[in-house]
Amino acid sequence: MNRVSVYDCSVIELPKIEFPTGNLTPVEGNVNVPFDVKRVFYLYDIPGGEARGAHAHKQCHQFLIAASGAFEVVLDDGINKRTVMLNRPYMGLHVLPGIWAAEQGFSSGCVCLVLTSDEYKEEDYIRDYDEFLEFVKQ
Repeated sequence: MNRVSVYDCSVIELPKIEFPTGNLTPVEGNVNVPFDVKRVFYLYDIPGGEARGAHAHKQCHQFLIAASGAFEVVLDDGINKRTVMLNRPYMGLHVLPGIWAAEQGFSSGCVCLVLTSDEYKEEDYIRDYDEFLEFVKQ
């Protein structure tokens, strides 16, 4: 795997279709999400002050959207750190494999929508930061 940087993770604006009765944002794999979507899940009812994530993936891509509310994503490539604020339901963050990501600062009632390139595979997760640092050195 080529070494990736936090600056390779991109914020992507999704289509926003406005109607008098409310807005709609379509999300399509390989169209406005840069991979084929294999799994979708969402985080909600997160207590104030809690953080989520704090892991990396070996092969899986993720696309994070603040479907409601706001939160920050702290990206870490083992050298650089970058914080991205997600607070619009038509903006998504593409997190590449080999990037440590942690979500924090969730607003009240926040819903974090996550689309992934793979089904859940525990062996793809790196949950220990020291193990992550060894992984990115390879």
